[in-house]
Amino acid sequence: MKRFYALLLLTLAAGLLLPPAALADGFIVIDPPPPNWPAYLTVVYHHVEITIADQVATTKIDQVFRNDNDYTVEGTYIFPIPDEAAIERFVMYVNGEPLEGQVLGRDEARAIYESIVRQNRDPALLEYVDRDCFQASIFPINAHEEKRIQIEYRQVLPMDQGLVEYVYPLSTERFSAAPIADVAVTVYLSSQDPLKAVYSPSHDVAVSRPDDYHATLSYEARDVLPDRDFALYYTVSPAEFGLNLLTYHPQGEDGFFLLLIAPPVEAGDREVVAKDVIMVLDTSGSMEGDKIEQARNALLYVLDHLNAEDRFAIVTFSSAVSTYANELLPAAERAAARAYVEGLAATGSTDIDGALRRALELVDGAGGRPQVVLFLTDGLPTVGEQDPAVILQNARARGGENVRLFSFGVGYDVNSALLDTLAQENHGASAYILPDESLEERISAFYSKITSPVLAGLTLDLGGIAVEDTYPAALPDLFLGGQLVLVGRYRDGGRVTVTLRGTVNGEARSYVYEGLDFPTQDTERDFLPRLWATRKIGYLLNEIRLHSENDEIVDEIVALSLRYGIITPYTSFLVDETGQVLTREGREEAKGTFDAALPSAAPDTGAGGVNYSLEAQGMAYSDGAYSGYATTSLRQVADKAFLLANGVWTDTTYEPGTPTTKVTFGSVSYFDLLAARPEWGKYLAVGQRVIVVLDGTAYEVVAEDVPPVTAPPATERPAVPQVTAYPDAAYPPLSPEPPAAFPLGWVLAGVALALLLAAGAVVLLRRRR
Repeated sequence: MKRFYALLLLTLAAGLLLPPAALADGFIVIDPPPPNWPAYLTVVYHHVEITIADQVATTKIDQVFRNDNDYTVEGTYIFPIPDEAAIERFVMYVNGEPLEGQVLGRDEARAIYESIVRQNRDPALLEYVDRDCFQASIFPINAHEEKRIQIEYRQVLPMDQGLVEYVYPLSTERFSAAPIADVAVTVYLSSQDPLKAVYSPSHDVAVSRPDDYHATLSYEARDVLPDRDFALYYTVSPAEFGLNLLTYHPQGEDGFFLLLIAPPVEAGDREVVAKDVIMVLDTSGSMEGDKIEQARNALLYVLDHLNAEDRFAIVTFSSAVSTYANELLPAAERAAARAYVEGLAATGSTDIDGALRRALELVDGAGGRPQVVLFLTDGLPTVGEQDPAVILQNARARGGENVRLFSFGVGYDVNSALLDTLAQENHGASAYILPDESLEERISAFYSKITSPVLAGLTLDLGGIAVEDTYPAALPDLFLGGQLVLVGRYRDGGRVTVTLRGTVNGEARSYVYEGLDFPTQDTERDFLPRLWATRKIGYLLNEIRLHSENDEIVDEIVALSLRYGIITPYTSFLVDETGQVLTREGREEAKGTFDAALPSAAPDTGAGGVNYSLEAQGMAYSDGAYSGYATTSLRQVADKAFLLANGVWTDTTYEPGTPTTKVTFGSVSYFDLLAARPEWGKYLAVGQRVIVVLDGTAYEVVAEDVPPVTAPPATERPAVPQVTAYPDAAYPPLSPEPPAAFPLGWVLAGVALALLLAAGAVVLLRRRR
């Protein structure tokens, strides 16, 4: 019994000592800054819940900060308000009690930011120099104490031709003294008008679309310091296909554009395109075991999810090629095919050429149906024709405009160059299922996305605007619940009418969108240049694989990688600490190194080949601004990239040796420059020593005192709506957390206390007896 009591007491103590779960965002600056300690408190945990209903966004933030110092400090809480947000109300609680703070306009906020920069010698806050902010003083924050802060604010999101943008200042988490254990952002989106595209260029979000009027987005990360704000675009339209335009057109160069094209989620009474699905499965001996079982299940999934008007065929191959039937069969006959699939076994060699020839012979080009070929293999050709060049030539002779060939390579023992080329030349895509991935899940998830095509054979008429370098280069079909993100470059500009054309079951359809504006100058969506460059590099890497390298392609890859800071395993040598790569001679040397390294970096077969394909595809089909591989000597800021060369963060558009206009860090001239051009703050936030090319002038921020410089003419800034703070308890309290969110420590403590009370009751009962 004594041991039992001891265990109970230990459990109770453990429960009481465990810290409660905490939520975090924003940042707290220690004031005054402590010697030899980080100037910011540590962010423990971070949850953001955003509800957007018909353009009204309510943002709820829970946050906990921890004082890792050994003494009590005072903190200044800073929350940069989203740029140009029309905030209706703002409330803040600290440890459950309302706290009075103040909302500062951007001129007052800039003074706060500049003061912190001067004290802490940290320019990072300059990124927010043109934003309003909420400020509150928090005291005391005892040594190793945590402070929980809750914020709720509501804003009305403007709409432009059916396009709505929401931005949350997530990058403030960089101002944490340590990485954040858990970051999560959840968005609940609803609209009275049908939702079309739902798109985040900043983060890899999971999107759930239960119907045409609702969507849920979620983003999670662990042990990170987020480096960019969370951005969300969504579109609403009663039209069958939503089409919206985003642009970026800096001065002195061609513009960038992004078209979002989205069909509905639900079919309703809309006509779905009938398709033919030809499943081609490798049943050679190497597929034995889990692979053949998962492959069978994947084929069964496809059969079960055929639409009523679809047709199907099954081709299997090992040493020989066989088919379930000699012609395409209607979906109504799939029941008997299920028994055939369930009896498939793995044995023999691999006749890839024979399988492809047989599958393409089944293609029926009449009637305009999409001919979907799902080709799965885990090996190299070992019987029949084994020369990849001849296999490709045979496939070209039998392919057609209606063929969409999707190749799936299982494991590393495949010819990824062959599979990539087969897919690209037949209007499809290739995918690779790694040894630790589920074949069944990957193929089932892929097919669920292409189950219901609603517009095939897409073409776009951009109304006379001269465009080039558009990616994807070939437009895919549109499917229910999917969306197309098309990026490219444009010259000149103007207001145009865009026409989307395609076919539905062989019948031509067209959709007209009037009044789309390609501006001649626009610098708001500065993520577009890097997104475009990411896709182009991915496309060029594929071109090298498919058509062999040449000097022109290598030049483009090196130039784009350097200009936009896109570092891949094949261009990682572009980052060095000398800055030599920024010179013409250095770039030529980099091209030579790339040219020499590529053959070994991109083999046709094996793990190296698969990894090359995955890298190229990840870039070619990226929907967000590619960050590339982590490096401490490269930073990406808006449409620029900076290399740390000889201790100076250097704009990659700067050519060494070009005269610079020097300005002393933290001087009057330094802040006068920011006052005139606050939009430049994000570039000066990179570090204390910076070279950046702006409006044709190379500014160099230096540590030593230099003569004052004349600031350029100030830019005109639009008025920002006033923000109202509600610090009193009369404001509706924040929503209480659900029981599941109770801190683990308190849960354990409660359990321990209950056990302790129960044990006491037992003792009392025994004594009474």
